[in-house]
Formats: sequence, structure tokens, C-alpha cells
Amino acid sequence: MTRSLPVRLLLLVMALSAAPAVIMARAVEADPGPISEDAASALARMTRTLSASQFAVRIHTIRTYAGPNGEVLHIAHDSKTMFRRPDRFAIETTGDDGSSKLLYDGNTAVVFAIEQGRYARFPAAGNIDTVLTSIAERTGADFPVAELLSENPSDTVLSGIVRGSQVDVATIDGVRCRHFFFSQVPDAELELWTEDNERSLPRRLIVTYLTLPGRPILIAEISDWDFAIQASESAFAFDPPAGAIKVELASQARGVRGPGQLGIPR
Repeated sequence: MTRSLPVRLLLLVMALSAAPAVIMARAVEADPGPISEDAASALARMTRTLSASQFAVRIHTIRTYAGPNGEVLHIAHDSKTMFRRPDRFAIETTGDDGSSKLLYDGNTAVVFAIEQGRYARFPAAGNIDTVLTSIAERTGADFPVAELLSENPSDTVLSGIVRGSQVDVATIDGVRCRHFFFSQVPDAELELWTEDNERSLPRRLIVTYLTLPGRPILIAEISDWDFAIQASESAFAFDPPAGAIKVELASQARGVRGPGQLGIPR
């Protein structure tokens, strides 16, 4: 998980309440072994569900970062994501640091910074995971829950995990969910809430980065799953609005930026 998040946004901690901390501690103490059968089973069901040929989802994230004087600050983003496997996506993000669109039609990727009125278009090839990685490398943008939406989320989420089990159950937006805790010693701790049904869709993710200064946290709320979409080709195409200026992107980003800061020259 740590590779997909900008270090500059992950410098200070967002405190957890005492009760969840006690629950998590008890869960780890009760399950010192590897990934439990129920956790592995839930992730396997989630992988099957997310292997659908196309879907749409809404994601709200809150992250911590350090201000110019070391303040504990927070940044929020809302994104609407539409995937059509293997090689189509449309991602629209609105956040505290601006709004953007990312599009891929199987041949061309487009990055559009809406407030700046500037866009970059470049040839791309490969599946969704490959092109998202390419965009991240060229723009410095990050995709905080990319692992959950990858072609094999079970493998990517469990990469480096040494322990995992169910903590409790919870109700999220009226849906009963299972609350899991995973340990990626020594780097991170993950909490994942999945629907308690055959779909096992992810509804919430919290990542605590143990080895970064301040033990920062990412919180992602995942909602509005839609597997009934029938997206047309036009949904992934880009028609520049009047006055938009085309720019060129560097072959590789100089630094890592948040989702709303896509490295498009001003």
C-alpha cells in the first residue's frame, strides 16, 4: 500500500479513539498466527466480485499531512471511478487541492486539470493497472485505493501481510460488514471492512503507516458500487472544452503530488 501514496501527504498522525484501539489490540493478541481462513475467504470473494468486466464506484478519502510549520493538517478528495476491463477507465476527482479527470480509451491516456484548463494527452497501451502506474510516474499523482481495484485485489492487498483476522462486525450505510485487521510488519497496519455477503465488497479502508514520521493514516470510504453500468466508448474519450490548453508532460514526475495536483505546467 505504501507505494501508492505520496510521502509528503503522510507525515503526521490522526488519532484513533480509545475503544477501537482496544478492540484492535485484543484482535491481534487473540490471533498471533497467519491470515485466518475467514479473512482469506472474504478477500477471495471480493476478488471474484471485482473481476467484473465493468463497474463504477465512489471513493471519499481523508489523509493527514504536515503544514509549513509542522501543523497536523488533513486533505480530502472525492472521486468517481468507472472501469471497463481490460483497458478503459474514467476517473473524476474533486478535492481540497483542485479537480481533475483521468481518461483512458485503450490507446490514449488523458490528464485534465480542470481549474487550470490544461490537459495532456499521450499514447498508452496495456491494462488498467499498467496505465494507472504510467500516469502516476509521469504526473506524480497517486491512487490511494488502487490495490483494491486492481485485477487481483486479494494478492495486492495481502502483499507483505503476515497476520490477519476478523475484529468485529459493523453497519456501514445500512449494510452489515465484517471488520478485518491485517498486519504488514514493520511497515503498516490495515483495517478493511467488507460486506458480509457473497459479494464481499470493500466499504471502508484505513491504513496506518507505522514507519513514517507521526504514524500517518489514510481513511477511505467506498460507496455507490454499480455493476450494471453499460459504458459507451464516449465515456472514456476526451473532448477538450473551449479554451483548454494542451501541454506536454515530462517523461517522469519530479515529485509526488496529491490526486488533485497532476503536475501539469501552469
